[in-house]
Amino acid sequence: MRAIKHRSFEYSEVAGLSVHEKAHLIDAPAQSEQAYPSTAWAWYTVVILLCAYIFSFIDRQILNLLVAPVRRDLGITDTEMSLLIGFSFALFYSILGLQFGRLADSISRPRLIIVGMFTWSLMTGGCGLINSYAQLFVLRMGVGVGEATLSPAAYSMISDSFPPAKRSVPFSVYTMATYVGGGFAFLLGGLLLRYFGSRQMFQLPALGLVRPWQALFVFLGISGILFILALLSLRDPSRKGARVFENAQGKLTVERIPLSAVLKYFAANSRALFSLNVGMGLAALAAYGTSAWAITFLVRNHQMTASHAGILFGAAQIISGSLGMLTAGKAVAWLASRGYQDAYMRVAVFAAAAWLIPGILFPLVAHTNAVIPLLYVAIFFGCMPTCLIPAAIIELVPNAMRGQATALYLLIVNLIGLGIGPTAVALVTDKVFGYDAAVRYSLLIVPVTAFILAEVFFMIGLRAYTPTLARLNVWLRDNL
Repeated sequence: MRAIKHRSFEYSEVAGLSVHEKAHLIDAPAQSEQAYPSTAWAWYTVVILLCAYIFSFIDRQILNLLVAPVRRDLGITDTEMSLLIGFSFALFYSILGLQFGRLADSISRPRLIIVGMFTWSLMTGGCGLINSYAQLFVLRMGVGVGEATLSPAAYSMISDSFPPAKRSVPFSVYTMATYVGGGFAFLLGGLLLRYFGSRQMFQLPALGLVRPWQALFVFLGISGILFILALLSLRDPSRKGARVFENAQGKLTVERIPLSAVLKYFAANSRALFSLNVGMGLAALAAYGTSAWAITFLVRNHQMTASHAGILFGAAQIISGSLGMLTAGKAVAWLASRGYQDAYMRVAVFAAAAWLIPGILFPLVAHTNAVIPLLYVAIFFGCMPTCLIPAAIIELVPNAMRGQATALYLLIVNLIGLGIGPTAVALVTDKVFGYDAAVRYSLLIVPVTAFILAEVFFMIGLRAYTPTLARLNVWLRDNL
């Protein structure tokens, strides 16, 4: 088998070439092989991936709005509900993400995303047909399996679509989906709940009578499957700096680095990678815990209806989340243009500290008119690490490890953030205070503690970031 360094080709293009054409392609200058897609096509890729990510977050977080009706219809507690919101999804999302990340480093990334989106949309639709807690728990695990394919492939595709100096804003735009998607889940869900009103059952064609919240799941599942048509238009960008092999049949395949070499690289740079991953996991714990119970907090402590609270909180996530992530991306670009190699970490450290003031105040203030502006400010700063840290990690690893690094990031962040965050808030409410209105104190204790610890880890990561970049350059020099 013959190795060709720094070569990468789009699978659909390579498959149709003749032997003569392949030989010509192999002999092409390295500069042309390393060319990035046009700016227009690169941004088209980001927009399609953003939309897919929005769908995934809507499907993931819609349960946050449906706490009251699902609890009522299934006869479950806050803690059992939190397991549906967090743990059931995070379990397979996190574990299988490692394998999907490894696949994303060597196979067609758009195809991987298409299979994943079909899976999670089908499972989401199935959540609207259940009649027991156990069935809903299993289907939520299935949603996690499908969604585990998306981000490892998407981050890798974006990094191969833009040169390093221009990646911060595209990464921020893609990651906006974590708040835009969650916001639309609340906004759309709130509007639909208002439309359904007090109706106990809803008639769906071919499915018969279902509850309003079940109809919402069916609608989301069908919408996701239809969006796959847009994913079919994506092309897999060339993998910059990757090795490509030509086998005896003339087929070109991307090199898959042995797992032992990946683990060795991660271990050699564990100070930076560990602190970034754990720090972001703690920030995600605060974010997921808040997102899971903010609607319930507004209903229980500020006497809002679920639909009104969903619309208000959804708008806050969409507006403040988008502005916060775009601001973070622009800030990184500004600092990087002035020579700061650790720009991602500098902005993350600032954002985590800035979150603390609104994060402490919003659960405690008595006036509803003050709560909403504080939520806007908290979301503005709290969302920033979500786009900064995964982009920072991508910059610390070789191209052929980016999918696996992203999958490891998702494993840690989702097990800590999504797996623990919603349940930690529920347990403090149920076990420490013992009454429903105490959710406001749970939203103070859990997220504030998590963000303080996240700030400590981000500071450690800031110190380790530049030395790790230097080691990456040595690795690239010695191995490529």
